[in-house]
Amino acid sequence: MRKDSKPDDEGTKLVGANKFAPTPPSRPFAPLRPRIRYGAGFCGVVLTFCVFVLLWTPFAQASSLPATVLSALEAADIPPGDVAVTVQEVGSRKPLLNWNAGKAMNPASVMKLLTTWTALETLGPAYTWRTDVYYRGTLRNGVLDGDLYIKGSGDPALTIERFGLLLRDLRARGLSEIRGDLVLDRGRFQVDKGDPGAFDGEGLSPYNTLPDALLLNFKALRLTLLPEAKGVKILPVPELAGLVLENRITLSTDACGSDWDDGLKADWQPSGARLALSGAYPVACGERVWNLSPMDPADYLWRAFRPLWQELGGKLSGGPREAPVPEGARLLSATYSPPLSQAVRDINKFSNNVMARQLFLTLGAERGARPAALADGAAAVRAWLNEARLPMPELVLENGAGLSRKERISAASLNRLLLAAWASPVMPEFVSSLPIVAVDGTMRKRLAETGVAGRAHIKSGSLANVKTIAGYVTAKNGRRYAVVFLANHANAAAARPAQDALLQWVWAGAR
Repeated sequence: MRKDSKPDDEGTKLVGANKFAPTPPSRPFAPLRPRIRYGAGFCGVVLTFCVFVLLWTPFAQASSLPATVLSALEAADIPPGDVAVTVQEVGSRKPLLNWNAGKAMNPASVMKLLTTWTALETLGPAYTWRTDVYYRGTLRNGVLDGDLYIKGSGDPALTIERFGLLLRDLRARGLSEIRGDLVLDRGRFQVDKGDPGAFDGEGLSPYNTLPDALLLNFKALRLTLLPEAKGVKILPVPELAGLVLENRITLSTDACGSDWDDGLKADWQPSGARLALSGAYPVACGERVWNLSPMDPADYLWRAFRPLWQELGGKLSGGPREAPVPEGARLLSATYSPPLSQAVRDINKFSNNVMARQLFLTLGAERGARPAALADGAAAVRAWLNEARLPMPELVLENGAGLSRKERISAASLNRLLLAAWASPVMPEFVSSLPIVAVDGTMRKRLAETGVAGRAHIKSGSLANVKTIAGYVTAKNGRRYAVVFLANHANAAAARPAQDALLQWVWAGAR
């Protein structure tokens, strides 16, 4: 389950407009001017004006939002002053539409564009994360008289399936019994002991999972809900040793809407590893999946390791603890993540906040920060922007995922990012990571059966009081445009028709 729109606090204050929006060239048609000569008098003045209009009009910057966009904003009761919009043809020298472009605004998940593009440029599309298994002690005849170490590097896609294959590899290499402890090395990232529910009070929701250098399966518990005659049957995956599920969920005759899980409640008690589930589940929903992330990352990995290891016939005498891999420890096995290009696709297509935060910290770690903190990730992004000569003086970074009340960027900066990315060697990987309108990802249900369907790669963002889009549109005339639309207002959730109207306007020719 992924929710990217939650109640916002009312204290968020937007930064005012700045003076760093792109400006048109001072002399766009200088070579032509000396050749235009007219006689004096009224006719000469009129002719001069008409020639200027004919030359300038095809390239003029729109001074107002398109009528269809203004109409949709009015219907949503969103003042035009609370939105920022840019439209610029790829390869052109100046924006076609520049509305509040320099205003610093909350971008929500559109901020992932900055994190993922920086990663593709600095780490490369083939970059991978590696999770290592070491041992210290004596390994003889399948028996380890010592400790087994698992060292994480921040892999954002260490799934339970890959972890199971890693343990199977240990067994294939002859390890059958561990007479010491399972030791976890999470030292590459600064471990955040904060409250995952601090953002919006939804601490058990997977999208609020905090980053960790040894994050297994997003520490998510997948609960399949099956309505039966006597109530709701729950099938948990993966199996977690010692987890106690208290099922108090009842069936209801309510309709099954998109908010079907709002009537469910989960209460986590860490001391007894007890998860109490209650509330009413609409029988009309049939079989559904409810994802929760109740545990600490280290506790989750330990509880997942035990049943998997036993299922493979392995034995373990000790318990879990945390420590860095010591000098002299021997590498026994390792698992590599899919390449960064695939991780970026998952981040942008499905707006995966957890993976984006893992990537943000990885950027800091790759610059030498150990353990890497959020400030190190921000420093890495800014360093790349300086190298790429893309100044963003208004930029405010917190976690690089957009799941933030603090992050700010302007439409002008996002527009420059999109144009720079289009001219980049990693453009194919970057653009293909964006959701395709009416086809996949977070845009799959928008603008179906319109001309825009299948012709735009758009990243969307949504928080309470924030609704945003940014990406590329291929117009029906074959021209490509970079498009940004940021809305920060109490009614921002209703900005979708205005954003869709902008995309259709661009597709129709943006004139």
